[in-house]
Order: sequence, then structure tokens, then C-alpha cells
Amino acid sequence: MTVEYKSPVLPELHDWASRFAQQSGYRATGTYLGALGFGYNTKVLASRGLPEPKCWADLLDPKYRDEVQVSDPNSSGTAYVMLATLVQLMGEDKAFDYMKALHKNVNQYTKSGAAPVKAVALGETGIGIAFMHDMVTMITEGAPVKTVAPCEGTGYETGSVSIVKGGKNTELAQKFVDWALSTEAQKLVGADLKIYSIPSNKNAPISPDAPKLSEMKLINYDVPKYGSVAERTRLLKKWDADVKSAPR
Repeated sequence: MTVEYKSPVLPELHDWASRFAQQSGYRATGTYLGALGFGYNTKVLASRGLPEPKCWADLLDPKYRDEVQVSDPNSSGTAYVMLATLVQLMGEDKAFDYMKALHKNVNQYTKSGAAPVKAVALGETGIGIAFMHDMVTMITEGAPVKTVAPCEGTGYETGSVSIVKGGKNTELAQKFVDWALSTEAQKLVGADLKIYSIPSNKNAPISPDAPKLSEMKLINYDVPKYGSVAERTRLLKKWDADVKSAPR
């Protein structure tokens, strides 16, 4: 459904964005990186005498029963990134053991990946698992929230741009891709529109409020494997059977 295109802007991109383009056969090129993590409402945890989590392992503490909210990987790309991240980080068997244990503390599997972010900001849940830059948006709007890059390591999403196959304006589409990868466009998204993901262009300014890649352990996310339909379908089927349907 998409066509190969190697933008002349590619040399200006960070290694992770260039690697993503190469892995896709240059049918998609990364425009931003969003690191997975979790956020917690400081007032909610303080009022309930709960410790501030720092690691994936911390979320299994029985003290957090009904305090964790995460989306459903069947409907949310955010939650699928979490599922794929844990499998890559821990190995499949240990990852599913982890998610089955976490299930006991989850109060709701939401349809949308952004829902846990809003719930944490509003104090409707103590902890939400989501992309960190979305949590930062809530913080800049005054919510009593802190973000965490799990100490064991974490995965990420790569926002990207592609050209649709068979389009009537291929030349203009290529120009749009070049623009989307440019410093000018990515400054508009980050600094001007205050979206706190990490831009792919090395020269694009990064907000001081944005999550800092230097302070987190990013896994080498295997996009071709975990982005494939077959692997995604298999993991989701296993999650439904082993995790979502498990007793609490």
C-alpha cells in the first residue's frame, strides 16, 4: 500500500529514525520517537500512603491493587508496544508471567491508549502506563503527575510518514515527506505546538520538558518482527487467553 522513498533529508536524522527507515525498506521514515513508561499522580499516592514506583517490577506490589490503568492491546497501539516491549525485555514466558501478575493490580483495560493518561491527571487512578510524552502534556497543564522510565528498560513507538502507492501527486507527496522530516516542520510540532515526543531530525529543538533519552534504557525494538501481522496476531491471542481472561 506504500512505496519506497529515500528522502534527501535522511542524513539529518537520528540513528533510530534512519534504522527504522532501513527496516521498512524505505517505505516509512521516522518523524518522532515516543518512549513507553508510566506516570503516577503524586497526590493520589500520597493520600493512600503508597510508594512512588520506579521500575516495572514495582507495579506488581499488592499495595497497588486497583491502582494501575493500561489500555487493551487489541484496540490500542500503546498497549501493544508495552506487550512487545515486555516480551523483548524479559523473554516471552517471563513477560506473560509478569502481565498475569500485573493483571491483579489493573483496575481497567481502556480502549484508548490516551485514556490512562487522562485518568492519572484527573486522579481517577494512581498509576497509568502510556507514552511518557503524553504524560508530560498533562504535567505542563498543571496536573500533579510524575513520569517514570522503568529502571529495567523500555520500548518506544516510532511515529512515521509514508507515501501511498498509486497516488496522483507522487512528486508533491515526496516534497511533503521532505518537509515533515525537516527541522522547520519538527520545530513546529515540538516547540510551537508543545508536543513532547522526540523529533527525528538531529537539528530540531527538543523541549526541556520532554523525556530525556539519556536518562532511560531503550531496548533495541525489533520493528520488523513485532510489527508483523503474524506476530502481532499471535501475541494478542495469547494475551487474551492468558492475561485478560485470568481471574483477579
